[in-house]
Amino acid sequence: MAGWNPNSDALTQILGLLRESQSPDTIVQQSVQQKLEELNKFTDFNKYLIYVLTKLTSEDEPTRSLSGLILKNNVKAHFQQFPPDVAQFIKAECLSAVGDPSPLIRATVGILITTTASKGELSTWPELLPRLCEMLDSADYNVCEGAFGALQKICEDSAEFLEKSPSRPLDTLIPKFLEFFKHSSSKIRSHAIACVNQFIISKTQALMANIDTFLQNLFHLAMDDDPDVRKNVCRALVMLLDAHISSLIPHMHNIIEYMMIRTQDPDENVALEACEFWLSLAEHPICKEALKPHLPKLIPILVRGMKYSEIDIILLKGDVEEDESVPDRSEDIKPRFHKSRHTIRHEPMENGGTCGEEFQDDESDDGLDDDSSLSDWNLRKCSAAALDVLANVFREEMLPVILPILKETLFHQEWEIRESGILALGAIAEGCMNGMTQHLPELIPYLINCLQDKKALVRSITCWTLSRYCHWAVILPDHTYLKPLMYELLKCVLDSNKRVQEAACSAFATLEEEACTELVPYLADILKTLVFAFRKYQAKNLLILYDAIGTLADSVGNYLNKEDYIQMLMPPLIEKWNVLKDEDKDLFPLLECLSSVATALQSGFLPYCGPVYQRCVSLVEQTLNQTMFEAADKDFMIVSLDLLSGLAEGLNGHIGQLVQQSNIMQLLYQAMQDPMPEVRQSSFALLGDLTKACFQYVAPCISEFMPILGQNLNPELISVCNNATWAIGEISVKLGTEMRVYINLVLNDLIFIINKPNTPKTLLENTAITIGRLGYVCPNEVAPLLQQFIRQWCISLRNIRDNEEKDSAFRGVCNMISVNPGGVVEDFIFFCDAIASWVNPKQDLKEMFHKILHCFKEQVGEENWKRFTEQFPPPLKERLSQHYGV
Repeated sequence: MAGWNPNSDALTQILGLLRESQSPDTIVQQSVQQKLEELNKFTDFNKYLIYVLTKLTSEDEPTRSLSGLILKNNVKAHFQQFPPDVAQFIKAECLSAVGDPSPLIRATVGILITTTASKGELSTWPELLPRLCEMLDSADYNVCEGAFGALQKICEDSAEFLEKSPSRPLDTLIPKFLEFFKHSSSKIRSHAIACVNQFIISKTQALMANIDTFLQNLFHLAMDDDPDVRKNVCRALVMLLDAHISSLIPHMHNIIEYMMIRTQDPDENVALEACEFWLSLAEHPICKEALKPHLPKLIPILVRGMKYSEIDIILLKGDVEEDESVPDRSEDIKPRFHKSRHTIRHEPMENGGTCGEEFQDDESDDGLDDDSSLSDWNLRKCSAAALDVLANVFREEMLPVILPILKETLFHQEWEIRESGILALGAIAEGCMNGMTQHLPELIPYLINCLQDKKALVRSITCWTLSRYCHWAVILPDHTYLKPLMYELLKCVLDSNKRVQEAACSAFATLEEEACTELVPYLADILKTLVFAFRKYQAKNLLILYDAIGTLADSVGNYLNKEDYIQMLMPPLIEKWNVLKDEDKDLFPLLECLSSVATALQSGFLPYCGPVYQRCVSLVEQTLNQTMFEAADKDFMIVSLDLLSGLAEGLNGHIGQLVQQSNIMQLLYQAMQDPMPEVRQSSFALLGDLTKACFQYVAPCISEFMPILGQNLNPELISVCNNATWAIGEISVKLGTEMRVYINLVLNDLIFIINKPNTPKTLLENTAITIGRLGYVCPNEVAPLLQQFIRQWCISLRNIRDNEEKDSAFRGVCNMISVNPGGVVEDFIFFCDAIASWVNPKQDLKEMFHKILHCFKEQVGEENWKRFTEQFPPPLKERLSQHYGV
């Protein structure tokens, strides 16, 4: 085998292809791709590829490396099918070329080795690790570095195999790696740490046994000259914090001092790794005690890290103040993923909950989405996130340190420092809100003033920081701060800088969620501004504008249903709707927005509903048809189903005519059986909404739909299960006694879910309501099982507000108790508690409660009843005696 020699014509042909494939011309590349595919049929082709990589030193390096990368792809795709002699030849050649003089070739050989090894071949390549280990001791730097490079890649790709292998290779490898922490070459020191770092999180036994040596060697490298080495040291300490904090505790003071130095490292990659340490530390109970003495030194470091660097400002075009007329490039627009906003059906409002707090959307919470043209995660973002989490740990105790820094930075002459101060003020909002409240009457006007700063980057970060404090402005009476805040933000929504438009629009959406109906008096001005923005915005910001309009509709609801408002708002939305093609992804946010608008406008949406309804149905149909032949983008279907739900909820009975004239029921039957959970989730939501709005068109399909609903009562898929449960409840209310035939399909699963530990609250509440509704229409069928669910049922529903769903569920339970009073005996105290959770039940329901309580009291007799009620908490006892005379 060692004697294999290539055929010179074949070699020339392959080299020609390899050179051609580096051509920038895509047509040439495609034809090369095709020829390479054909060559794959020849068993020796892979021998030629390894020969070019490892032996053909006359060829230029990029071509040799490319040959190795093509071979890597072949190994990945079909190594199992390689003839044994080819596989053996490749392995032998790889090992012989580990120490190639060229760094590029060494790296390529390393990639090829790890790819072969991770194809399950580590177990069938027993000489690999011993050979690489041997090479680490080579006097030739290239051999040592090449072997380490390959080992680092193997540790990354096959860590689990190495940990579980019966031959315990790590018992040899880890002590070996630790020896090289003190090697004279920084590249090798860096490889050595990176190899060991792979095994920290999983707490590999071989590393734990050597943890003290590991720490000593890390500390030895703390001040290394090489940034890569320092970065790997910081990464190791951050991981040890999560995996093995006890080993760090004796050294914590020094580690914190060291990490503060590294967070200011001149190399930003090192500083970023070090800054992660504060994020991790904040999650540990020891954080407060360990960091408290260091806060006065650490906080200024973090705030300095938030300042834009000169390079950031160049990348962000920070000197370009007006760019509103520059069209967006399509690659600047991040792909948006459809967030199902409405389709978690029936979010029972908690007692005491407020409009916005249940739907807090944390995804833009670092307030740093203004840097999207920088790498996604950088020192500025990490420093701000660290300040945010530490503010949540220290709360008011941080104020003596941060307030003087804010005083200095917020009023600084240099705009970059002023900007970082405004970001810091926003970062501490959540953690330090109580302590900051007294300063807000002075700070909010200052910030509102900053919205007019001549630097766009200052205006944009101010929008974000104001959004973090707007809750305070909303709850004050007479809108002293809310009004100026709102009007100044609206001006920024129409700023001439795109970044400011984006930040203002997002901040305004947050203000809408917080203020809800407080905004009603200003609706005309708000709509005028948002509609004007339609004409002004480029593609990327339009997506955020849709969100601001949708959030406004969610927040003010039916107050939007005024002829003047509809005339302002609907024409631009419908114009966009008509311009966008069916396959355009920009439809998603517009559909989401229309869904909110339709729900808010209710009958006001009627003039627009026909074309919107038809297009949604056709999008669902197109996606389902595509799915039969290829992978379709199902987001189109999901968003369309959600908008149909919005229409059904908003238009109520008026949607019946549209349903009658379309094939939506057949499409729904298919969508409810889609393999993708999100599609089923939205289908069940729509089924429930159509059941409420126009049951006469749903009724004929129930016998086909019920078994599918029954199959989806799987609590592992929370949202699917939740919506299926909710739909069953809505159907039962409409079907009445005819529901009898379906009880067996669903009841046992519902009882299983309500008794399952750790079931999420919303799912529990929905399950309880549906069980109650089944009992309401079919008490004789459900009551015999009362004892199996009554306790959990009462616990699940005691915290939700009075509403229609709670009403029908409690009527159901009262019906079941009258059929099977014995079923509630053991848990009667829970039933009493659930009754007491009603603030004002309807008169006839109250009489049902009264009757059950008094029957029970008569059954057990005065003495026993007295003993029984003595176990009650005083407020419960008082309520029952006051409202029900027991």
